[in-house]
Amino acid sequence: MHQYIINASIQIVPIVLDKHPYEWVDEAIAIIQKAGIRYEVTPFATILEGTYDAVMKVIHEVNEFLYQKGCAEWITNLQIQIRSDRNVTGAEKTEKFS
Repeated sequence: MHQYIINASIQIVPIVLDKHPYEWVDEAIAIIQKAGIRYEVTPFATILEGTYDAVMKVIHEVNEFLYQKGCAEWITNLQIQIRSDRNVTGAEKTEKFS
Protein backbone atom coordinates (compact mmCIF):
# COMPACT_ATOMS: atom_id res chain seq x y z
CA MET A 1 0.00 0.00 0.00
CA HIS A 2 1.12 3.59 -0.55
CA GLN A 3 2.73 5.74 2.14
CA TYR A 4 0.07 8.47 2.31
CA ILE A 5 -1.62 9.19 5.65
CA ILE A 6 -4.95 7.46 6.17
CA ASN A 7 -7.63 8.26 8.72
CA ALA A 8 -9.34 5.53 10.75
CA SER A 9 -11.41 4.94 13.84
CA ILE A 10 -11.40 1.90 16.07
CA GLN A 11 -13.97 1.04 18.69
CA ILE A 12 -13.55 -1.95 20.98
CA VAL A 13 -16.72 -3.36 22.54
CA PRO A 14 -15.83 -6.07 25.07
CA ILE A 15 -18.57 -8.63 25.71
CA VAL A 16 -17.31 -9.84 29.08
CA LEU A 17 -18.27 -10.41 32.69
CA ASP A 18 -14.77 -10.87 34.17
CA LYS A 19 -14.13 -7.15 34.65
CA HIS A 20 -15.66 -3.83 33.66
CA PRO A 21 -15.52 -3.38 29.85
CA TYR A 22 -13.86 0.04 30.28
CA GLU A 23 -10.82 -1.72 31.77
CA TRP A 24 -10.35 -3.69 28.55
CA VAL A 25 -10.86 -0.50 26.52
CA ASP A 26 -8.30 1.38 28.63
CA GLU A 27 -5.76 -1.37 28.01
CA ALA A 28 -6.45 -1.25 24.28
CA ILE A 29 -5.95 2.53 24.28
CA ALA A 30 -2.61 2.04 26.05
CA ILE A 31 -1.49 -0.10 23.07
CA ILE A 32 -2.47 2.72 20.70
CA GLN A 33 -0.65 5.31 22.81
CA LYS A 34 2.59 3.34 22.54
CA ALA A 35 2.30 2.85 18.77
CA GLY A 36 3.84 6.16 17.74
CA ILE A 37 1.04 7.25 15.42
CA ARG A 38 -1.29 10.19 15.79
CA TYR A 39 -4.44 9.35 17.76
CA GLU A 40 -7.36 11.01 19.50
CA VAL A 41 -9.47 9.30 22.13
CA THR A 42 -13.16 10.19 21.90
CA PRO A 43 -16.11 8.91 23.96
CA PHE A 44 -17.12 6.31 21.36
CA ALA A 45 -13.96 5.49 19.39
CA THR A 46 -10.30 6.30 19.01
CA ILE A 47 -9.21 8.09 15.85
CA LEU A 48 -5.96 6.92 14.23
CA GLU A 49 -3.78 8.61 11.61
CA GLY A 50 -0.73 7.17 9.96
CA THR A 51 0.33 5.18 6.97
CA TYR A 52 -1.89 2.27 6.03
CA ASP A 53 0.69 -0.22 7.28
CA ALA A 54 1.16 1.59 10.61
CA VAL A 55 -2.57 1.91 11.27
CA MET A 56 -3.29 -1.70 10.36
CA LYS A 57 -0.41 -2.82 12.58
CA VAL A 58 -1.97 -1.01 15.56
CA ILE A 59 -5.38 -2.53 14.84
CA HIS A 60 -3.77 -5.96 14.75
CA GLU A 61 -1.86 -5.29 17.98
CA VAL A 62 -5.02 -4.25 19.82
CA ASN A 63 -6.89 -7.38 18.77
CA GLU A 64 -3.90 -9.62 19.47
CA PHE A 65 -3.49 -8.05 22.93
CA LEU A 66 -7.13 -8.71 23.83
CA TYR A 67 -6.77 -12.29 22.63
CA GLN A 68 -3.49 -12.93 24.46
CA LYS A 69 -4.80 -11.39 27.71
CA GLY A 70 -7.84 -13.65 27.68
CA CYS A 71 -10.67 -11.30 26.79
CA ALA A 72 -13.49 -13.78 26.19
CA GLU A 73 -15.25 -11.90 23.39
CA TRP A 74 -15.23 -8.46 21.79
CA ILE A 75 -16.41 -6.55 18.76
CA THR A 76 -13.97 -4.35 16.84
CA ASN A 77 -15.73 -1.64 14.87
CA LEU A 78 -13.55 0.02 12.23
CA GLN A 79 -13.89 2.87 9.79
CA ILE A 80 -11.00 3.56 7.42
CA GLN A 81 -10.70 6.33 4.85
CA ILE A 82 -7.98 5.96 2.22
CA ARG A 83 -7.10 8.19 -0.71
CA SER A 84 -5.03 6.73 -3.49
CA ASP A 85 -3.20 9.94 -4.39
CA ARG A 86 -2.72 12.00 -1.19
CA ASN A 87 -3.09 12.17 2.59
CA VAL A 88 -6.44 12.20 4.36
CA THR A 89 -6.57 13.59 7.88
CA GLY A 90 -9.16 14.25 10.52
CA ALA A 91 -8.09 17.88 10.76
CA GLU A 92 -9.04 18.62 7.17
CA LYS A 93 -12.48 17.14 7.78
CA THR A 94 -13.16 19.05 11.00
CA GLU A 95 -11.18 22.32 10.81
CA LYS A 96 -14.18 24.30 9.55
CA PHE A 97 -15.90 23.60 12.88
CA SER A 98 -13.08 24.96 15.06
